Amino acid sequence: MIIAYATINDAQEILELQKLAYQIEAERYHDFTLPPLTQTFEGMQHDLEKMVVLKAVLEDRIIGSVRAAEVDGTCYIGRLIVHPDYHNRGIGTRLMYKIEEHFNETKRFELFTGHKSAGPLHIYQKLGYREFKRRELDTHTLVFLEKCV
Repeated sequence: MIIAYATINDAQEILELQKLAYQIEAERYHDFTLPPLTQTFEGMQHDLEKMVVLKAVLEDRIIGSVRAAEVDGTCYIGRLIVHPDYHNRGIGTRLMYKIEEHFNETKRFELFTGHKSAGPLHIYQKLGYREFKRRELDTHTLVFLEKCV
């Protein structure tokens, strides 16, 4: 497996993987209107143009991705995804290491996930992220985590 920078040519494949990966979250929270599930192709293209997007590739197939952007000294990380067939193989952790490496001069990282998302919460806590706030939504609670370096 290699981790590389995604390009605009990867937009459709990453978007399809994102929608597949977030089905698990949608079922967990009984909410199929989560933004990753409703993102359009144009929205994905915009993310690829404005953010750093990494992809994990195995045998010419994208099996994972993460994106981030730095604003005012904070790197905001989002949409860490791994194909369900490849869960629990360290791919998400490797993507997180690589995105942090890209933003190696950043003093603070921030991300969020759902309160019932045990897998992602475990990965983020293992990587040194700590909860600093929660936001109640209609269907679930967002847990915000940060890592200061």
